[in-house]
Amino acid sequence: MQHDEFIGHVQHRAQLSSRGDAERATRATLETLGERVTGGLATNLAAQLPEEIGEHLRRTVPFGADDAPGERFEADEFIRRVAARSTTDEPQAAYLARVVFEVTDEATQGSVTSKVAETLPDDIRSLITAGSSGHA
Repeated sequence: MQHDEFIGHVQHRAQLSSRGDAERATRATLETLGERVTGGLATNLAAQLPEEIGEHLRRTVPFGADDAPGERFEADEFIRRVAARSTTDEPQAAYLARVVFEVTDEATQGSVTSKVAETLPDDIRSLITAGSSGHA
């Protein structure tokens, strides 16, 4: 999947009015995910995404620190961070995160998103596995 296709899917599924909003949602979600998972997982996931989109994950990993542990926070903090970065309210941020996770899963091959999900607490994992059907 290419960058424009990825962003187009996010924009369409989330019913966003602009590509800029879809870019913001993608950046907010993936930067927050990058803060939460280990450096190696963030790097592996980023490698399977279009370069510009993978950068959102890579920028959270200190250079050469693939073994860096992720920060420990729960879903409510995850959503707060996505909301702040995407300049939306928390219910919308939760929905946008689900959409971005869904498109990310479709854009990757193998089990990388499953491996990412396995490392997360249940409440954040439910965001990843819920898909975008639960619009807030």
